[in-house]
This record gives sequence, structure tokens and C-alpha cells, in this order.
Amino acid sequence: MPWHARLSLDYQRQGDRTVLQHSHDGPLRIFKSLYPEGDAVCHNVIVHPPGGLVGGDVLDIGVRVAAGAHGLLSTPGATRFYATDEAFATQQVRLELDAGARLEWLPLETIAFPGCRAENRWSASLAEGAELIAWDVTALGLPGAAQPYERGEFLQRLEIPGCWLEQARIAADDRRLLDSPLGLGGHRCLGTLVFAAGGPLARERREHLLERVREALGQAPADVVAGATFPNDRVLAVRAVAPLVEALMACLQGVWAALRPAAWGLPGNPPRIWRV
Repeated sequence: MPWHARLSLDYQRQGDRTVLQHSHDGPLRIFKSLYPEGDAVCHNVIVHPPGGLVGGDVLDIGVRVAAGAHGLLSTPGATRFYATDEAFATQQVRLELDAGARLEWLPLETIAFPGCRAENRWSASLAEGAELIAWDVTALGLPGAAQPYERGEFLQRLEIPGCWLEQARIAADDRRLLDSPLGLGGHRCLGTLVFAAGGPLARERREHLLERVREALGQAPADVVAGATFPNDRVLAVRAVAPLVEALMACLQGVWAALRPAAWGLPGNPPRIWRV
């Protein structure tokens, strides 16, 4: 029987401390709140005990960050979409940031197993003064385990309504998309990182952030192809592809580590869960 799991997270500012209230239905859980940087930033890890999704499964995650609060979310492992002949499996994430809130949405990769039918949806809304760092990383198949992405369909939609949208249908038989230099160029891992604001960013700040990000991309592993741009005055977008997910994730972690001090004056020390 398909799982329909829901997780609701609500970050609030109480004095100098960000605290989390949460509720769940089905197999989605949250680890206890951690404060490795002090009270202002609340770190959490989302856990999906079954470890993967098959046809008809739904993971539904909603995150709200109240005014002045700052949350950082990651996961202990990849989200896995397994092979299925049934309905699509779906992961949907909604991020809502109130005025002056900050959120870092930094899950580990999504793996589209050969033969999967998967849909990954991510949307964020930001009030004036709110800021977000978020990424999404997808590995098509398991090339390191000799399981290439030769069957399956992966739908993806990443959106900040009224401001920025990326969506794709990646079918395993679409060789033009998968192998063309105008598509993925033979790479099987793709990632997008965004820094987004609830209102227009000043030109000087945009130029400063873009310079720091491009410096970080210059230190990326050699087999990563990446670029950064401001498609508008609210969103800095980094897009990258690579043959293997480890190099791609290292690239985006480097960008995150450069963005954090440049944008917020906070250290780019990686969360401990990334080093487990």
C-alpha cells in the first residue's frame, strides 16, 4: 500500500533563539534541534525511515519560518525513487518565509533509479526581507554501480512563484536531452542552487555575491561543469552537471560555504551530518 507521509515544520523566534515546532503523519521524522552556531540558527535533519519511494508514495514537506527566525535543514542520506510500473511517486516541498526570515534547505541528493516514475516539486514564497539558500541535486541512475538510467521518467519543478521557475521532464529514452551538448552533455547528475530574496537586491550586493560564487566555482572538481547568473534582481542561480554525484555535491557545498559569509556574515562550516 502506498505511503502518504506529511511533515510540517514551523520555526519561530523566541528572544535570541530560533525554536522549531513540528508535526508528522506517516514515515517522516525530524531529529532534535541542534545549535552548533549558537541560539540564532536552528539546525535539523529530516529522516524518512523507509529510505525510498515507489509508485503512489507521496512525501509532503511544509516549512514555515517566522519573522526573524533562521532554520537550516538537511537529510542523512539520499532520497531514492525506485523502479515501479505503477503511478508516479512524488516528493513535494513547500517553503514559506515571513519578513526577515532566513532558511537553508540543503538535502542530500535525489536518486532516480532505473525504471522509476518520479516527480519532484519544490516551491518557495518569500516575504519582504526574507532570504533563502536552497539546492536540489539529482542523480539519474547509479553509474558507479553499473545501473545506468536506461528506463524511467523523472519530472521536476523548482519554483519561486512570480519570480523564477525551472521545470523539466527527463525521460530515459530522450537521448537528445541526455547526451546533446545543449542538454546534459552525457552527464547523469544535475544540480541547482539558488540564493533568493523577498525583494530586489541592490546592484552592488548582487555583484558581490556573484563574484564570491564564481570564485568558489573556480575551485570546483575538474569534472563539474557549472555556471552562475542573476536571472533577475531577486534570484542568484547556480546550475551544475557532473558524471558522478560526489563531485557535484562538493561543488555546491563549496558555493554554499562562500555564499553564507558573503550574504549573511556567517561562517561556512559544514553541518556535521555531511561528514558522517
